[in-house]
Amino acid sequence: MDTATLPRLTALAHGGGCGCKLAPSVLQQLLADQPAGGPFSRLIVGTETGDDAAVWRLDDETCVIATTDFFMPMVDDPFDFGRIAATNAISDVYAMGGKPIMALAILGMPIDKMPAEMVREILRGGSAICAEAGIPVAGGHSIDSPEPIYGLAVIGTGSSSSIRRNSGARAGDALILTKALGVGIYSAAFKKGALPTDAYAELLQSTTLLNRVGAELAKHSHVHAVTDVTGFGILGHALEMARGSNKRIAIDADAIALFTRCAELAEQGFVTGASHRNWASYGAAVVLPDDLPAWRRHILTDPQTSGGLLVSCRADQADALLEEILAAGYPAARTIGVVEEGEPGLRVTA
Repeated sequence: MDTATLPRLTALAHGGGCGCKLAPSVLQQLLADQPAGGPFSRLIVGTETGDDAAVWRLDDETCVIATTDFFMPMVDDPFDFGRIAATNAISDVYAMGGKPIMALAILGMPIDKMPAEMVREILRGGSAICAEAGIPVAGGHSIDSPEPIYGLAVIGTGSSSSIRRNSGARAGDALILTKALGVGIYSAAFKKGALPTDAYAELLQSTTLLNRVGAELAKHSHVHAVTDVTGFGILGHALEMARGSNKRIAIDADAIALFTRCAELAEQGFVTGASHRNWASYGAAVVLPDDLPAWRRHILTDPQTSGGLLVSCRADQADALLEEILAAGYPAARTIGVVEEGEPGLRVTA
């Protein structure tokens, strides 16, 4: 489709990608008085630790995994937007150790500002990723909205033994991150017309790479906790893991893989508003090196749309596990930290 004469998707929205998420502190306030699972004994994962999806135990062997994720566009090509949003939504099922079985589309479009062909391309992009994951888009819901919104509700299944929460990390574990950081920084540069073509291709390659390796990792008993890294940045999601597991986490910032131009663009000031909101929400629980420059901190709080998996595993199995992840098609996977005993929190070295 020739997009030259069509409106810019990113110009129709005030934010984009997982940078649209509410700040962690705001979300905590909103959920503070919400009831927990209560008497629903089959609900084995709910809202208690901010995990990636809900899990309902059907019987001793099988669990149903349910999640939803949607956001506004971070790119202008509607097909690419659909692909990114679908990849991001499906990731939550993989992060829990399950496999998706079907999806429902969530669609909100300003129908007076966008031609039908653009909306069709968004849906086609989402369907293409669902086909890659081996699942149908079995239905959905649409509304007329002021800004373009697209995502999926995804249903998956998993065995009781393979469910992995973000709260199972153990002291002595190694931490592996499966994708490079820099999505939000690239998105900020794109919106201002400063992202080179090769960098856009790098962004697209990462954000449309399904996290299907999560289902394989969950088969290993030495993998203790998994979460996907999205809108709260690596620090925010690592902190959720630390708090849920009642452990302290140490991250080596130098060990984390970055998009090729991430550092350069961050240093030039291409940072999302969500990066600032993230730090304001949880910075008090993070210890940074005294000499860490602000632009490096912004990389660590950068919202990742369709980011990688953060995996906590037994340290003596980390090298073999990392090799398995690399061989599965995640070339930016790195061991980036350790889990320690101590007051729940986060320590960064560089």
